[in-house]
Amino acid sequence: QSHLVESGGGSVQPGGSLRLSCAASGFPLNNYAIGWFRQAPGRPYEGVLCMSGSGRDIYYSESVKDRFAISRDNAKNTVYLQMDNLKPEDTGVYYCAADARTLITVQDMCENMRMNDWGRGTQVTVSS
Repeated sequence: QSHLVESGGGSVQPGGSLRLSCAASGFPLNNYAIGWFRQAPGRPYEGVLCMSGSGRDIYYSESVKDRFAISRDNAKNTVYLQMDNLKPEDTGVYYCAADARTLITVQDMCENMRMNDWGRGTQVTVSS
């Protein structure tokens, strides 16, 4: 059974950094498209970053471009979300997700949350 577990969330001041981890079990992440999503209080889910299985295609939400980066460590079966220059509006619960399909673009995956496997989320709070 596939399983994704996020970690690394916490509280940070504006301008600070956090690195979220998403560890997978039950399936190899290296051939899966990966995405990070978030939900801020009172707001709908937002696709933040999505990367294709090959790693060649990456979609960034405009709100995080130049501040967030996604990476994958296949040996650890883990995906990371590096978040720099954090802002209060980045506050929310962050979820990682994975999908084995290859005929869906990463933009479609991110904008329409078209991922099959989801973690349970980790809280990120950006506040002074």
